[in-house]
Amino acid sequence: MRGVSRATLYVIPGSHPAMAVRRMLEHKEIDYRRIDLMPVVSRGVLKLLRFPGITIPSLRIDGRRITGSREISKALDEIKPAPPLFPSDPAERVQVEDAERWGDEIPQDGVRRILWNAIKRDRKPLGSFLEGARIGVPHGVAVATAAPIIAAELRINDVTDEAVEADLAAFGGWLDRIDGWIACGVLGSEPPNAADFQIASALALAMTMDDLRPAIEGRPCGELAKRLVPEFPGRVPAILPPEWLEPLRSA
Repeated sequence: MRGVSRATLYVIPGSHPAMAVRRMLEHKEIDYRRIDLMPVVSRGVLKLLRFPGITIPSLRIDGRRITGSREISKALDEIKPAPPLFPSDPAERVQVEDAERWGDEIPQDGVRRILWNAIKRDRKPLGSFLEGARIGVPHGVAVATAAPIIAAELRINDVTDEAVEADLAAFGGWLDRIDGWIACGVLGSEPPNAADFQIASALALAMTMDDLRPAIEGRPCGELAKRLVPEFPGRVPAILPPEWLEPLRSA
């Protein structure tokens, strides 16, 4: 098989789907260049670069432009089949694809909303997610001038208090579902699959929040996150209203 040309991955610091793709590329031993973009600004950059979408992550590889973690995972298996991100057995593949889709649509959005709600309350932790990122301006300046970006992200992601309360009420059920998939082998086996990386990255981001980490880290899903994403920059001290967290503590 011919070699794979070096890839270019466009990310936003702190993006969990971008982290999922980073870990997939490393798992497949595909060399890549990482380009950090700022939230909101990234949309215009990707449009200028003629990507099929304007969301992160976006990947340029072997002459292809691919947007979205699920689209990228499938393309990576086409470009470099081993090690695979999807099982060869059709029935097992359907299970992994279903788990990957759920991880993309439910906890990915929910964790994002919870994080931005916390940042809305205190923007100082935003700088911790910039560790290792090259964004073209000093990190302190980026945090100090982040108010318009925060406002835009709150609007784009529908980060209302009501939505975040609902996410936190459902969070324990999400963890139960992930632990169930680990118990039956859909997640957590070797080699890791696309759903493993998708879901582990969302949990790793959630574990950067002191409000959420205690509910995750002692569970099988927490062990999965720590194994597949051992380092995720960022730390958000406890800041969410205690009554919002009560359903999670009870669960």
